[in-house]
Amino acid sequence: MSKWLLATMALSLPALAHADGPRGNNHGEQVRDRQELRQDARETRDDRYDLRHVESLLSRYDSARGRSARRDLLQVEEDVRRYVASELNETRRELAQDKQEARASAREVRHDGYRYDDRKDHRDDVRDARQESRALRQTRSIAQELNALYGRLDSGSLSRKRMLLADLVQLARTETAQNRQETREDRREAREDSRWH
Repeated sequence: MSKWLLATMALSLPALAHADGPRGNNHGEQVRDRQELRQDARETRDDRYDLRHVESLLSRYDSARGRSARRDLLQVEEDVRRYVASELNETRRELAQDKQEARASAREVRHDGYRYDDRKDHRDDVRDARQESRALRQTRSIAQELNALYGRLDSGSLSRKRMLLADLVQLARTETAQNRQETREDRREAREDSRWH
C-alpha cells in the first residue's frame, strides 16, 4: 500500500468511529438507558417495600410501648436490628453503583462531543453519589445509637428509640423521593438518546 493510502485511512478512522451519529455508539447508550430504567423500577419496588416495612416497625413499636409489652418491644427491636443491617448493606451497594456511574459519566464528558448534556448527566450522577453517601452516614449513626439502646426499657431509652425509628422512616421516604427523581432523569435521558438514533 502506498504511504498516501495509509495516511488517508489513518485520518479517516476518527470520522468512521462517529459514523453512527453525533453521540457515537447510540445503540450502546440506548441499551444502557433501558438497563438503568429497569434498575430504577427494581429500586422503586424495593424503596416502597422498605418504607412500608419501617412504617410497620414504628407502628408495632408504638403499639408495644403503649401496652408496656416487654416481649413485643424486644421483638420489634430485633426486627429493627435486622432492618438496619439490611439497609446498611443496600446503601453500600447503591453507593458503589452511584460512584461507578459518576466515573462512567466523567469519561463521557471527556470523550463525547455533546458536552452540555454529558456534563448535566455527570452532575446528576455525582449528586446521586453524594445523596447515597449522606444516607449511609445517617443510617450508620442511627445504627450506632440504636445498638447502645437495645434491651434498655427505661422511659428515656424508649423515647429515644422511637425518635430513631421515626428518623429511619424519614430516610426511607427521602430515598423513595430520590428514586422518583432519578427515574424522571433517566426517562428524560432515554428520550434524548432515542432522538439521535
